[in-house]
Amino acid sequence: MKKILFVCLGNICRSPMAEFILKDLAAKAGKSADFFIASAAVSREEEGNPVYPPARRELAAHGISCAGKTARQITRQDCRDFDYIYYMDSSNGRRLRSMFPGETKFQPLLSRDVADPWYTGDFETAYRDIAEGCQRILEELG
Repeated sequence: MKKILFVCLGNICRSPMAEFILKDLAAKAGKSADFFIASAAVSREEEGNPVYPPARRELAAHGISCAGKTARQITRQDCRDFDYIYYMDSSNGRRLRSMFPGETKFQPLLSRDVADPWYTGDFETAYRDIAEGCQRILEELG
């Protein structure tokens, strides 16, 4: 089983979107049992909060539920437990490397930043970008 963790700033928009998009793609491909997928934040700003409503609505528009998900911060144990840790933008990557010096599992979801829809308001583009990265992960690791 491959263990995948997605990380963004607050764990209320991009990383939970990635978590549930990849879970959906894996289920549709009949590969759910091959993966353990979760998400976390580099900050504690949103800890305990549910997925941001516009992100929930964007997922729902694609038939994906994120019910019950609440934000949490990444831990050192996550670095040990997960095989792959994908971050959404370069600032998340810098923060991860400063939090966990020497950790080598961190990699960007895409070769470009996934813009934060909390600031842009563009949840549709975020969804498309994240889905692109998740599809690539499924193809490479599935």
